[in-house]
Amino acid sequence: MLQSIRDRSRSWGAKIIIGAVVVTMALFGVESLVGLLGNSGDEVAQVNDEPITRQQLEIEVQRAIRSGQVPPDQERALRAEMLDMLITERLLTQYAEEGGLYVSEQQLDQLIVTLPEFQDAQGRFDRDLFRNRLASAGFTPLSFRQQLAVDLKRQQVQQGLAASGFTLEEERERLAELQRQTRSFRHHALTRDDLAAAPEVTEQDLQAYYDAHRDDYRRPEQVKVNYVVLDRQQMADEAEVSEEAVREAWLAGAAEADRRVSHIMVAVDGEDGSREAARERLEEVQARLAEGEAFAELAAEVSDDTSTSDAGGDLGVISRGFFGEAFEEAAFALGEGEVSGIVETDNGLHLIKVTELDRPPFEERRDALRAELALEQVDDAFNERAQRLIDDSFAADDLASVADALGLTLQQSDWIGRDVGEGVLSEPGVMAQAFGEDVLENGYNSEVIELDEDRRLVLRVADHREATTLPLAEVEGDVEAAVREAKTREALVALAARQVESLRAGEPLELDWQRADAVSRQGGSALPEALVQAAFRLPHPEGEQPVYGHAVDGERVVLIALERVQDGEPNAQMETFVADMAERLRAQAAIQGLLDDLREKASIERL
Repeated sequence: MLQSIRDRSRSWGAKIIIGAVVVTMALFGVESLVGLLGNSGDEVAQVNDEPITRQQLEIEVQRAIRSGQVPPDQERALRAEMLDMLITERLLTQYAEEGGLYVSEQQLDQLIVTLPEFQDAQGRFDRDLFRNRLASAGFTPLSFRQQLAVDLKRQQVQQGLAASGFTLEEERERLAELQRQTRSFRHHALTRDDLAAAPEVTEQDLQAYYDAHRDDYRRPEQVKVNYVVLDRQQMADEAEVSEEAVREAWLAGAAEADRRVSHIMVAVDGEDGSREAARERLEEVQARLAEGEAFAELAAEVSDDTSTSDAGGDLGVISRGFFGEAFEEAAFALGEGEVSGIVETDNGLHLIKVTELDRPPFEERRDALRAELALEQVDDAFNERAQRLIDDSFAADDLASVADALGLTLQQSDWIGRDVGEGVLSEPGVMAQAFGEDVLENGYNSEVIELDEDRRLVLRVADHREATTLPLAEVEGDVEAAVREAKTREALVALAARQVESLRAGEPLELDWQRADAVSRQGGSALPEALVQAAFRLPHPEGEQPVYGHAVDGERVVLIALERVQDGEPNAQMETFVADMAERLRAQAAIQGLLDDLREKASIERL
């Protein structure tokens, strides 16, 4: 909570200070919302007689929604949180100004020109870039400077409080000692089986618990919805694709498959005579290949490419983009085992042979190819049905007729709330439509919701019930379980207290103790956190006598016999981290204390 208050006490200009101005403005364009919201002066709150307007609140709400921090269907709850943030900011601003904190024009100038978001590629402040980026967010240079000055004043307050706190060297050393300390102890878990009898639960217990925990049994506003889903993948699964078409697709894929190639090259020096002589040599090679001589043997004999001739002309596996256009066009037009005609390139003339296609076998690719062909086959039909879904669902007075017309299955949900969808209904935006005004209040079909590129959904509310607290009779089983668990825990705590007293008195108890040696505060063991914390809260044992205590761990209560406290090994990195964390917590506590004091003394009226 402290960090949240600290973060929220910085308004938009302060975010600029930490280097996010351009991204934030480009994404949200907060100030540009002013025109959309109008110039309404309606006030939502007053802080020491200074107003906070509805327009200011809407800017913060829309910024949070647009940033993706809060789903649109939580907009109502968000308003209260944003209003608290604005009140906090206003209190800090008033405190800063009353304290005479001041930001000079020179300070603002120096800050602005050093922000990398306003600098060109050479790291120099660019006036045009500055104006353009502010304008894109609806800021003028003057309004930006004014907001920045207010933010800097608030920062001065917070930084001053943070800097005023300090930790004594003795405190740092003591904190380090505590942090590296380890403890060795025995522990034994008590469960409900250790009780002589199960606790009795009366009707009065149930009523008392229910009355004290009514909010736990509040059912949110819920709806039942009818819905249809148009699914391209389902259409493809039902499409018929022949084995012949699949094999043709596999063969066609060879044109783009990587391939292993060999070549026989005859170099040319650029003169026509040399090029003609090279062609004649390769024509002789072609004749010899036709007579059955091996390509690899001819490459070793004829090819001028000495780097590959000894390997039968092998160039390895190639992909498009590694060789020149003419070479690749010829190589990728060949099937496995085929030899090209004479190919001319800048460095000579070639005969090219594909010795291997680098692709999975047909059996391995069959299912994937069939799925690809099926999707292509139903593509037009899907788009046509999607358009019909848009038209029919908009015009229809029900959803059943739409489902029948398009051959879709009409499905119905159970009761679901705004934030608890199921299956496709849990996907983004779906429940927002279900609880939207047109669907929930006016009874229309929803807009067609694009779940992804392959699925479209339309829903209609079939039933609706308001939020309510469920009666005890309806939730009696849950209440009884909760009461029984609480009473069991109380009984186990009482049993643990009695056994601790017996152990302290030296009475022998038959307990199945488990050992835990050199346990650290930082964790790393498999022990429950509640057990470790309780062990570190016990006082140091004196002599050989253990110190006894207990910890509550869920439904169990665990007895503890602390035997030794050891000084752990120094860890400079960890100790520095802990000391720094303590400083930050101290600073945050100071800021929180100031905010609490300001709120207590302020005149705050929510309108």
